[in-house]
Amino acid sequence: MTADKKQAQSKLISDAISKVLDEGSVAVLATLIDATAGESNPAIGAKLLVDESPNRIGSLGASDLDAAVAGQALTFLGSRREAETSRVEAFAPELGHYSGARVLFERIAAEPRLVIAGAGHVGASLARLGALVGYRVTLVDDRAEFVARELFAAPNEQAIELVLAEHWSDAIGESIGNGRGVSVAIVTRGHKQDEDCLRAAIATRPNYVGMIGSKRRTNFVLDKLREEGTSEDQLKNVHAPIGLDIGAVSPEEVALAILAEIVGERRGGKGAPLSSWRRS
Repeated sequence: MTADKKQAQSKLISDAISKVLDEGSVAVLATLIDATAGESNPAIGAKLLVDESPNRIGSLGASDLDAAVAGQALTFLGSRREAETSRVEAFAPELGHYSGARVLFERIAAEPRLVIAGAGHVGASLARLGALVGYRVTLVDDRAEFVARELFAAPNEQAIELVLAEHWSDAIGESIGNGRGVSVAIVTRGHKQDEDCLRAAIATRPNYVGMIGSKRRTNFVLDKLREEGTSEDQLKNVHAPIGLDIGAVSPEEVALAILAEIVGERRGGKGAPLSSWRRS
């Protein structure tokens, strides 16, 4: 491939990555990182971007290799891993002429987002903790004094987006956007606010929706939405009561229990003690 073609392909891939991030979608960037010497092997460093469609942009230098790598990219996409390397012979043994070649697969996705409805003690603690572990956090409340910037003045809290809601449903819907890569935690002060927020959240189909409250309170809200015609498939995906059972008492501990469940859902974790195998 000539230098001009390499430059043009690099720009195409760069533009496509920007589009993926802007749209909140997801893709896989495959890079050839090792290959045996020979005319049949493409150049190390060649790249192929594969999205969910699956559209392909770029090339590793050979159509049969591109097809095999694109198929493996979709498998990788379903694994929830961020990156992995794999030998071509492991996923395409029929391509013996690429024996020894290795490909790096990298997930391309916008940073995970966390939208929190309710800026009371739990919501504020969850916002701070979420920002600390790398989520892009939006904190929504209808009380101006609860989303004042001076309450979130620490350096790692400056990126927290604070939204004063005139109407809960509008503010939550706008904050969630298209729902891709978004987790929603509803921790408001009352069931009426819960209803408005949950109704708006379900409509946007985010990756995760959870709602705080006792069994009685959560059942009250879920029954109300059920009466309005919300489907059982939508309601069963709501994590209510929200969070993992860690015996949390303080607002900070409750926030930890909530974030642990959100991370577990995102990463495909089971929420079980890692040491349980020793006691079975």
